[in-house]
Amino acid sequence: MGIIKLKNRVCVSAVASVCGKKEYDGAFGELYDEYSEDDTFGKKTFEQAEEEMQRRCFAHALKKGGFDLSDIDAIFAGDLMNQCTASSYGLLEYGRQYFGLFGACSTMAEAVLLSALTVDGGYFKRCAAIVSSHNCTAERQFRMPIEYGGQRTPTAQWTVTGSGCAIIDTGVYGMYVKGVLPGVPVDRGVSDAANMGAAMAPAAADTLKRFFDESGRKPNDFDLILTGDLGGEGHGLLTELLSYEGCDLGADHLDCGMLLYKPEQDVHSGGSGCGCSALGLAVYLFERFKNKEIKNALFVGTGALMSPMAVAQGHSIPGIAHLIHFSSEV
Repeated sequence: MGIIKLKNRVCVSAVASVCGKKEYDGAFGELYDEYSEDDTFGKKTFEQAEEEMQRRCFAHALKKGGFDLSDIDAIFAGDLMNQCTASSYGLLEYGRQYFGLFGACSTMAEAVLLSALTVDGGYFKRCAAIVSSHNCTAERQFRMPIEYGGQRTPTAQWTVTGSGCAIIDTGVYGMYVKGVLPGVPVDRGVSDAANMGAAMAPAAADTLKRFFDESGRKPNDFDLILTGDLGGEGHGLLTELLSYEGCDLGADHLDCGMLLYKPEQDVHSGGSGCGCSALGLAVYLFERFKNKEIKNALFVGTGALMSPMAVAQGHSIPGIAHLIHFSSEV
């Protein structure tokens, strides 16, 4: 199955974002709903801090949308920790129907995509898509604890400390989901865990090419093409890969991993993690629709589907890219 066109009116009716100090000091500062000065959110461990981020982010989204907890039929959520720990524990107290997701850095797009399809099908009236990542939990799980002081290569990306939530329903807010294109895992033999952009770029190229081929649309038909977490390395590779196919993404192609931080913050190739594209959707894409700066956009969440075990056993890293077409028109 290719592009899935939604049959009914489905929109993003509210968003919320919670982040760490480095993210708050970045490009979008005051647009975040809440941040923590020390990235702990008052908890004893960074893992518990990430759980708290999801709790607070969901609470902010409910309040901003004017919803009660009973208005939410289901939650689609994920993170980078083993067994989606931050999501499972962080959202436990809310007692809603729960779907734990792992799409690596593409999880926000996956959560919004699945929420939109179930709302469009009439199975749920309103869903919440929530994801998170934390720099310290990701470093501890995938590389070394930050106390180790390991050196990062130029292609490495900085895992975002942040959580984003989007409420999906049949409202009339002007950021509608017109269609989706689920990603296909793509593995081009990249085995460098410090170069996730190279692992994800082929998947993004595959998804975008499939979308343009099937829809008959071109990049310049959209005001914005926003990819997630490719960073500088992956952004350049995606542009190059599609140019071989005669497809020029143009100046309106931006990447969340390159947007969130200021140049002087030195995040090497850019931001990454589930929270990266989630914050990008909440404080950049949603804001531009709200301010009527754009009318038609593609949101392409990208992820490197790796695990420490797979890398240790010599596996290469598959990439995935899920696409969502947003429009200001029903």
